Amino acid sequence: MELPTAYNVKEVEEKIYQLWEKSGFFNPDKLPARHKKPFTIIMPPTNANGNLHAGHALVMTIEDIMTRYKRMKGFKALWLPGLDHAGFETQVVYEKQLEKEGKSRFKMQPKELYKEIWDFTELNKKNIIFQVRKMGSSCDWSRQKFTLDKDIVETVTNTFEKLKKDDLVYRGKKIVNWCPKHQTSLSDLETKDQEKIDKFYYLKYGPFTIATARPETKFGDKYVVMHPKDKRYSQYKEGQKIDLEWINGPITATIIKDEAIDMDFGTGVMTITPWHDPVDFEIAERHNLEKEQIIDFQGRLLPIAGEFTGMKILEARPKIIEKLNSKGLVEKTEESYKHIVKVCYKCNGLIEPQIKEQWFLKMKPLAAPAIKAIKRGDVKFIPSHYKKIALHWLENIIDWNVSRQIVWGIPIPGDESGDVFDTWFSSGQWPFATLRATNNNDFKNFYPTDVMETAGDLIFFWVSRMIMFSLYCTGKIPFKNVYMHGLVLDAKGQKMSKSKGNVIDPLSLTEKYGTDALRMALVVGNTPGTSLPLDENRIRGYRNFATKIWNASRFVLMNLKDFDPKEKIKFSAADKKILNEFYKQTKIITKEMDSFKFYTASEKIYHYFWHTFCDKIIEDFKKGLVSQHALLTILTDSLKILHPFMPFITEEIYQKLPMKDKKESIMIEEWITK
Repeated sequence: MELPTAYNVKEVEEKIYQLWEKSGFFNPDKLPARHKKPFTIIMPPTNANGNLHAGHALVMTIEDIMTRYKRMKGFKALWLPGLDHAGFETQVVYEKQLEKEGKSRFKMQPKELYKEIWDFTELNKKNIIFQVRKMGSSCDWSRQKFTLDKDIVETVTNTFEKLKKDDLVYRGKKIVNWCPKHQTSLSDLETKDQEKIDKFYYLKYGPFTIATARPETKFGDKYVVMHPKDKRYSQYKEGQKIDLEWINGPITATIIKDEAIDMDFGTGVMTITPWHDPVDFEIAERHNLEKEQIIDFQGRLLPIAGEFTGMKILEARPKIIEKLNSKGLVEKTEESYKHIVKVCYKCNGLIEPQIKEQWFLKMKPLAAPAIKAIKRGDVKFIPSHYKKIALHWLENIIDWNVSRQIVWGIPIPGDESGDVFDTWFSSGQWPFATLRATNNNDFKNFYPTDVMETAGDLIFFWVSRMIMFSLYCTGKIPFKNVYMHGLVLDAKGQKMSKSKGNVIDPLSLTEKYGTDALRMALVVGNTPGTSLPLDENRIRGYRNFATKIWNASRFVLMNLKDFDPKEKIKFSAADKKILNEFYKQTKIITKEMDSFKFYTASEKIYHYFWHTFCDKIIEDFKKGLVSQHALLTILTDSLKILHPFMPFITEEIYQKLPMKDKKESIMIEEWITK
């Protein structure tokens, strides 16, 4: 059977994916009898709020390579797909859409907003599923889950009730990261540290000089704190009262001694604003001091600020300094003070710490079993240095604020404010929640899973939390291996962003060069944990490789006119030599596949096919030095080795091969074990 002169990507890919779905082999329950031992990957749920980007394309490629490889090796391979409601992130995306329409979520009823976001995500879900299919993903669509599915929500709320029962969750009035723009609290992981240059003011506070970059918080400062061992201030005693002139008139300040003070910073003395600073809050908690709110939740000054009431912080700051100056209370000003501030990871707006009643998880009891499991080696990290990173975070973990003041998410049971869970609370339960939800036997048969493949920057957000929740809820680790990929960068090695205009759309590339070419470009030489600059020339190069595979296969098939697949195979000494050399390569490739070294395995099969099979073996065949059987055997087995990486073209060619015991699909062909 001959191949057409050219490989028609669009026609072939659509046809082949339909063939795969019709076969049913994406479902492990429908695989042939030889597939017995389970192999499970739970797909990181894609955010249902946009399109697939290059990072998603990398996820789909690596996870599909793993799944197809294990399926060919005879494993009962399950790759369970899913989508994430993505709470805060999705609501932010939808808010931007509302802003373009001149609307505000704050002028909408919660139920109305929820319904609109639901409809928005439903459209996106269909779009994303279509795009995941386009990447050639051989996941089991019959088991697909969404983080807002009824059974997933039930699991999440049951976990919360269990945590409450075990006294691991509490509602407390503590200082939280507050985003004035989005009007919600955020966990520490949802803020970014940003270097900022501000003015730094040295202010006279009675007999002391205090230093600050935030004079707008100082209206309520009535405690002056110093280190108990600072000899410069030994004459001042704990609890001593001092009368002094301040921003809006005379006040009485109280001396506090606390070891949290850095004697070498500034003057070694500071006033505290417990409502708006975490360090100050802790000092106030230790000494049972009053806390007073100065800035409201919209980022404006409250009546305690007197004439500055209602002003935004940045507007008020120079005016406050002007007033202090008029009173002779500004000693000096540093014009360029570099310091780190916290900003919202979505809007980059300044975080305003606020005291607010929220739901918190006690993390240390949850972290302890996770630390033990990781140290025992129950979970293997690829690359290995992520083990140390995970352990450091877990060993220094703090309580987690899990409540969000947004509409979009899973409601917290019994919360009168209508708060929802931080999206990582639900996605942190993803591995066991999905398998318990699919059918009664899936959890028993496929848990713990084999691999969690995800981005390196999710080691804290998600990976560590999945380990903690899974051990707490199931008594088992959620996965045996964690494969952490790096970022996909643009051709210049820059991070992709819409503002830079350098976002790469993977679907436009598959349309242009074929999915197989993009997959190879994403995986060859791409070591786990490192970032990959994705140049279009690189993809074009692998499109040329696909053409080479096609032309070589076409040549072989054209030279099989008198070939009888039922004929007894007789290999010459020359045939045996080239076959032995080929199978030496396949053994190395297999070893690398088993070690998650897809970046070198793909490169080896690329070089073998192009430079050995095409440049040497086919040429030797033309000279009569290689037999038809040997030529076809190496082509057939090369296609099997290539299949996890380039599934579409290998399947299309496989379907045309004249083989005696050909399977319904190359997907269920046996991996080369010679």
